[in-house]
Amino acid sequence: MGKNLVIVESPTKAKTISKFLGKDYLVESSFGHVRDLPKSKIGIDTDNNYEPVYEVSDANQKRVNALKKKAKRADIVYFATDEDREGEAISWHLDELFELPAEKTKRITFHEITKDAILKSLESPRQIDLNLVDAQQARRILDRLVGYKLSPFLWKKVARGLSAGRVQSVAMRIISEREREIEAFKEDEYWTLEAEFSHNSSDNFLAKLNRIDGKTLNKLALNNKSQTDEILENLKKSSFSITRLEKKEKQKQPPTPFVTSTLQRAGNTRFGYSTKQIMMLAQQLYEGIEIDGAESTGLITYMRTDSLTLSQNFLGQARDYIKSELGEKYLPEKAKIFKTKSKGAQEAHEAIRPTNVELTPEKIKSSLSPKQFKIYELIWQRAVASQANPAILEATTLDILDSSEKYGFRASGSIIRFDGFLKIYPTKTEENFLPNLNEKDELVAEKFLPEQHFTQPPARYSEASLIKILEQYGVGRPSTYAPTIGTIIARNYVTKEERRLKPTEIGLLVSDVLVAHFPKIVDYEFTAGMEDELDQIALGKLEWQKSIDKFYKPFMQNLEQKTEEVSKKELTEEATDEKCPKCRKPMVIKMGRFGKFLACSDYPECKTTQPIGDDGKAAEPEKTDEKCEKCNSPMTIKRGRFGKFLACSNYPECKNTKAILKPTGVKCPKCGKGDIVEKKSKAGKTFFACDQYPDCKNAYWTKPT
Repeated sequence: MGKNLVIVESPTKAKTISKFLGKDYLVESSFGHVRDLPKSKIGIDTDNNYEPVYEVSDANQKRVNALKKKAKRADIVYFATDEDREGEAISWHLDELFELPAEKTKRITFHEITKDAILKSLESPRQIDLNLVDAQQARRILDRLVGYKLSPFLWKKVARGLSAGRVQSVAMRIISEREREIEAFKEDEYWTLEAEFSHNSSDNFLAKLNRIDGKTLNKLALNNKSQTDEILENLKKSSFSITRLEKKEKQKQPPTPFVTSTLQRAGNTRFGYSTKQIMMLAQQLYEGIEIDGAESTGLITYMRTDSLTLSQNFLGQARDYIKSELGEKYLPEKAKIFKTKSKGAQEAHEAIRPTNVELTPEKIKSSLSPKQFKIYELIWQRAVASQANPAILEATTLDILDSSEKYGFRASGSIIRFDGFLKIYPTKTEENFLPNLNEKDELVAEKFLPEQHFTQPPARYSEASLIKILEQYGVGRPSTYAPTIGTIIARNYVTKEERRLKPTEIGLLVSDVLVAHFPKIVDYEFTAGMEDELDQIALGKLEWQKSIDKFYKPFMQNLEQKTEEVSKKELTEEATDEKCPKCRKPMVIKMGRFGKFLACSDYPECKTTQPIGDDGKAAEPEKTDEKCEKCNSPMTIKRGRFGKFLACSNYPECKNTKAILKPTGVKCPKCGKGDIVEKKSKAGKTFFACDQYPDCKNAYWTKPT
């Protein structure tokens, strides 16, 4: 009698699971997807019901052959890939390649990689869910059709090497529209007026002018100095008293446990980690970690989910922990059940939580890397805190009126009376103490504090805020957020500045072209509607070919029309007064893959190009006092794919180049000799590192203070 074969995607997952199963089971890894659409051609027969043509790559063929042999010898083959559509599709592709009788193959799924969960899944196997497979195929085919048909249009009409994607194009539209708002923003002046009040021997406190003649002031009500000075003059003659004092008890409810998007947002906001990095760390925690040399075990449940459900087992564990470690007053009467609000939440069936509450972050800290620890602690605290009592705050509001009864001030304060869930999951909850006062108390205005402000443009999106807006629009699903952001950064459509996503010139142009000529591709409602259709396919309520056909035919009709109508010159060229230094023909501003540059209008006869300055004129190489360490010629500042860099003026004889190091004013805390400077990685990401590299390799993703 042969062994049973269990197939998972990852070697780490295979290693963890193999320790839970006896000698009758062999656990192997497929190393992810083994079969996909071909790289060199579209791979979809659009004339034959959108039939996909899958192939095994050369790199995967050896692995597939080895798995096939083992599958043929096995009694039963268990496909134990992830429980979402992607995992279902990997299992289906393997099943198709193995060509085994149906009774020899079974599908098992689990939310967590623990011994109990694995053994339980083996007790109730099922067949591969073809509806989930069809939903994944439909997404893959849709994305391939958009990418393969639209990208050549961009190459032809804008610049070679560009790409378009269904979800990435919507993300780029969101980022680009915010950039246009920032560019169009005009600042407004406004003033605020605070007063520092005292009463007998109590501590002084601040209150803000919030009413004039009984009317609440809006933000821009005081818009110049003379207006503020006039109020100050009037207030000098006044006395003040408290007209209303209100104390209210407020509850601060515990947060819901994490789903994919909220974990990505929290990890990005708290630690500055990219969504890709957060998902990689979460994957490691899910697949298994060896704790103190013991057998490897999964520490968290599956991390691609939009469900808020928590298992009864976890609820019991969390309540036991709260009761024993914190006491009865922290424990609600009943376990808290959260309702999933996410539209079409079907990717998985449980929120992200620790697999064992007793494995507290501190207990297993030594077994985790610093980054793994941060993500595990975040997940553990949030899930357990979701089952604790609310925090109770006492909020106090003081209304103060001057003796003329014209000017009203307000002071607000709050203190935590009971920390509740904050004991487990600390969040920023600022306390603001007000002295113990009563209504009708007379106050003395010790001083007035007028302050000038200017309105600020809206902030660029961070990875966290972009995920939030994509989720609000219903665009994408848990598995798509990280790769979408990764793609637009890799394509040089956006760069990261101070953890914010800034569109490049080419990113803005591509977005403008798609909005103008392919509005459906970047339409929020249309893209969200496609996600809904994929959900319907997953439920078996819609045929995937019908969904593709409804999209593809009008899309191709529009694409053919635009290919004829749209002129590259109109999109990417702009006339200038500059003359070509070689042939004296007019120079034009062109848009390349990495931004704008000047080019001779007589191309291809004359191939002269020049970098462009901020004024739209030819930028002369900017000279520096620095000498080339190779040939001693002066170094000049030039502009490249990732911005400015130093290059030898003796080019092409000498091709020496160097990065321009931007100082941050912070000394390196590790070596004490160097300064922390701003640098760019090979992928174009900004990071901060010691200028004594390679002697000192200290580096940070966020700007140090």
